Amino acid sequence: MRTLLHHTDGTPFRDLNHNGTMEPYEDPRLSVEERVEDLLSRMTLEEKAAQMFCGRMLAGNQGPFPSGDHLITERGLTAFGMTMVPDARSMAEWNNHVQDLAAASRLGIPVTLASDPRHGFTTNPATAFAGGGFSVGPEPIGLGATDDPELVGEYTALIGRELRAVGIRVAIHPMADLATEPRWARISGTFGEDPERVSRIIAAYIRGLQGERIGPDSVACMTKHFPGGGPQHKGEDSHFAAGRSLAYPGGAFEQHLRPFEAAFEAGTAQIMPAYAIPAGSGLTEVGANFNHDVITGLLRGKYGFDGVICTDFNAITGMEIPGVVSLPPRHWGVEELSVPEQVAMTLHAGADQLGGETDPELILGVVRSGAVTEARLDESVRRILRDKFRLGLFDDPYVDVEAAVALVGAPAGRALGRKVQAASLVRLAGQPLTGERIYVEGVDAEVAARYGTVVERPEDADVAVVRLATPYEKREGLLEQHFHTGTLEFEPAEAARIVALAGTVPTAVVALLERPAVLTPLAPHAALLVGEFGAADEVVLDAVFGRAPMTGSLPFDLPRSDAAVEASREDVPFDTKDPLFVAGHPTAPREVTR
Repeated sequence: MRTLLHHTDGTPFRDLNHNGTMEPYEDPRLSVEERVEDLLSRMTLEEKAAQMFCGRMLAGNQGPFPSGDHLITERGLTAFGMTMVPDARSMAEWNNHVQDLAAASRLGIPVTLASDPRHGFTTNPATAFAGGGFSVGPEPIGLGATDDPELVGEYTALIGRELRAVGIRVAIHPMADLATEPRWARISGTFGEDPERVSRIIAAYIRGLQGERIGPDSVACMTKHFPGGGPQHKGEDSHFAAGRSLAYPGGAFEQHLRPFEAAFEAGTAQIMPAYAIPAGSGLTEVGANFNHDVITGLLRGKYGFDGVICTDFNAITGMEIPGVVSLPPRHWGVEELSVPEQVAMTLHAGADQLGGETDPELILGVVRSGAVTEARLDESVRRILRDKFRLGLFDDPYVDVEAAVALVGAPAGRALGRKVQAASLVRLAGQPLTGERIYVEGVDAEVAARYGTVVERPEDADVAVVRLATPYEKREGLLEQHFHTGTLEFEPAEAARIVALAGTVPTAVVALLERPAVLTPLAPHAALLVGEFGAADEVVLDAVFGRAPMTGSLPFDLPRSDAAVEASREDVPFDTKDPLFVAGHPTAPREVTR
């Protein structure tokens, strides 16, 4: 409903409940608190329960996947995490479509659309989505490599403008997790291993998206995964049973809270707990989504956090896409409880929204049984509505489609993304190359042709440029194959091949560091060794050929071997023995204390 009515004093308002009168919750002159309380007093139990879900949604029907808009009209849900977004126009039009659906409901509560990161190179259906035409920067770990809060704030302000333009108003990021377990598949989504560097970057990131306070120009941040998902046992990810537990053999639990403390200081609007069990931390040993010690004890109690807490997605019921995939729930530590018992435990722990779940009967059932009171629902619904009001959604949830098309991926935004990519590159060893005839691997030959004559054989080249992916252990399963975990060492035959190439022609080895790869066999032989965290070919080649400086520094140690990683403690920063390169290299390497 886009038509505004006017109060007798001339104040424009949206007639959300369709009665021709400006009710207090429709009155833009009143405080957020007054509007929330008035709306809450008008809501039925069913309407309250529906607010406490953040489902999944597509921008329109895409192939065999239904959009999910029926969850608005049939179940009353008003919060969704977006999955695949084809382009800015489609996303902006979809936002306006779902807002029209919501406006037709009894109270007209607007929809809040959220998203995992969309501005990098990674596509993982559970964690991040490349594409959509957004201005591309490095992965978040590359923002850590810049160690430049001012640049990060400038870039995340751009991210906020682009997301807001298409109707996405909650960022299901940043990750405040510390990259202390090198094998963990999610390191590319973190800002690194150093609690202080991560804290600097996360504060700038949140302020860039939200501003100094939440308002109509903000994208609210859902910082995750409290109390810190970095120390995964043996590096296994908590999306899967093998990663059901965090591990604290070094007693470093408090260090993992430090980035969250910086996020609280920066005003993060929302928090997402971890799937995993904080085993050995002294807290109750159930997954953080269900954990009263974690949510009420630490988040609400110690830190006084009163924002929305949304569980990580599909912890209770799993996810089913008929004919495509069936994923089990991530209910670690409470597997033996019934679904109603798990729902009640989650709410009593202090969570406000169930991420990925879409059936209001999950909550209505535990209220009707007496396991949870309606007053408990009111606490959460207040927080959820408050963010909708603060973001200005009740007054205008619509976006200008043509303005979105013009803004998203515009030349200035793409240029800023490339600037951040360049600022994240780390010169690990050697110097930029010179040469006319170029042999390339992993580089688009058409791009390389702008820098010289591309040849097909190394022996015909003056220089070679090789881009390498981070090694990983291949896993089975539709989802698990997207999580790169396990070994960090290159296959011996591949390492020997690169060494032989470097013996034939001066070679720039450019290693993607989505995790801390073991570069030990390659480093002595490369004429130039570069660490990158998501960068376009032209950005890489500008650095390789000395057209642009490399100013980034390592956001984590690079271990010397898999054996050193296996001997280290998951929770302790900088714990691998005798690393090949240390965090801060080459600009300000840290002092290594053993």
